[in-house]
Amino acid sequence: MISLSLKTKKFVKSIIATCMIALTIPSTSMASNESFRFKIVNTDGNEDSPVGKSVQLWAELLKKKSNGRMKTKVYHQGQLGSIGEVFDHMIKGNVDMILSQPLTSYDKRVGVMSLPYLFSNLEQAADAFEKDGWMTKIVDPLFADIGIKHFGPYPFGFGGVATKGRYARNYEQAQEMNLKVRTIPTFPNPQTVQAMGFHSVPLDWNEVYTSIQTGVVDGDSGNIIYWDYEYFGDQLDYFVHTKHLFSFSSLMMNKDTWDMLDEEDQQIIASAAQEVIAKQFKDAKAEDEMWIEKAQNDGMEYFEPSAEELKSWMEPVREIVWREAEKEFGTQLMQRIRDNAPDSQ
Repeated sequence: MISLSLKTKKFVKSIIATCMIALTIPSTSMASNESFRFKIVNTDGNEDSPVGKSVQLWAELLKKKSNGRMKTKVYHQGQLGSIGEVFDHMIKGNVDMILSQPLTSYDKRVGVMSLPYLFSNLEQAADAFEKDGWMTKIVDPLFADIGIKHFGPYPFGFGGVATKGRYARNYEQAQEMNLKVRTIPTFPNPQTVQAMGFHSVPLDWNEVYTSIQTGVVDGDSGNIIYWDYEYFGDQLDYFVHTKHLFSFSSLMMNKDTWDMLDEEDQQIIASAAQEVIAKQFKDAKAEDEMWIEKAQNDGMEYFEPSAEELKSWMEPVREIVWREAEKEFGTQLMQRIRDNAPDSQ
């Protein structure tokens, strides 16, 4: 058998489909005995990182489930460019699958996945992104519109607020102390931290350490404890697990490539992706707990707010920031979020 490249197969299929339409003969998908060589990119870590190992697992599962028909070439962080460049490559079909942050450059409505206080725990997120979950039903059509097959989120955990010298465990304390907290400089991050009672200071990542060191900000927000401990641990004293941001990347695929496959091959790829996602939902909790323990052992104080304390942040954030989100995502979409989002832990 001659093994054609994916681009050649796409071209051949488009010609066949055109001829079938012209002859009013129903077209069929490629048979499941075809061989493929996919390009997969991980933008979030090197080959030895947990993300790198997850991408390699995806590749191994594809080979195993297809009895060797699906081979892959795996690239890791930076090898094919920045996150934005890799995302563009996938949209254009130069890359077949990626594990990366879902960017909003093609459709800002994809940003609904990053709304603050959308979930309170990993179980809620997992339920929402099941095959027929409420969030899956909302975001899958958005991804499809921009040429992406979205398999689901690859969770890292929930972000918190890490500070130096002082800390706040609820909305009232954050207001009273007027803590200046760094935020990612994109909607809805500054708005979220401001609504939590802090004074938000939007800064790029490379400015954070010096800003904490010189007192420009009192700390960092939105990251899981790993990032604040690993990169700013010598500056920060406290980590309050506010859980205002669900931290994740996504497993995605070029939709033209996906549509080219028959149902059996689609099932192979989807089931492999779901195994990776399910494993990460389990591992993310254990890994986060490991870093919490490590940070505490090295002197960082960790606080798990009570349900009442979390509610003191969730209510104003959902009221203020979700209302602002209607301008970005539309009233109809936000109403679906409000109708389905869980209220508490």
